[in-house]
Amino acid sequence: MNGDDVTHAHPQSTAKVGGHPIHPMLVPFPIVCFVLTLIVDIVFLNNHNPGWATASRWLLGAGLVMGALAAVAGLTDFMGSDRIRSMSDALQHMLANVTAVVLEIVNFIVRYNSDSAIGSIGVYLSGATVLILLFSGWKGGELVFRHGIGVTDR
Repeated sequence: MNGDDVTHAHPQSTAKVGGHPIHPMLVPFPIVCFVLTLIVDIVFLNNHNPGWATASRWLLGAGLVMGALAAVAGLTDFMGSDRIRSMSDALQHMLANVTAVVLEIVNFIVRYNSDSAIGSIGVYLSGATVLILLFSGWKGGELVFRHGIGVTDR
């Protein structure tokens, strides 16, 4: 165990600024981008305005950039604490997030030069990602509310 885990009742985030964990500060951005991608995909499929296809690509790109930043912070927390690494909820949370990001990378590639890919596979990848994010968010909530990761000891 690292020294931080020994001195705290709750497992502590390794990546933090001003005592606040970085990972939960970043995760809302890719989540919002990926959920909005699904919504914009549905709008595009209903009106075929190419502006919506462009918007979905931008949302995917922004979500992937922010997802990468959130992943670095999350991986830092995961690797920085034996207590966190030993939790199956932490592993499931991480694997779900990695799966979501990989799906969105594929989603971005298939639709990069093809608006029609949104209807053939893109919207399905977006939908699957949102479902995975629901599971991942549930596991993230377990980590904070059940295991107390990043919770300040009083």
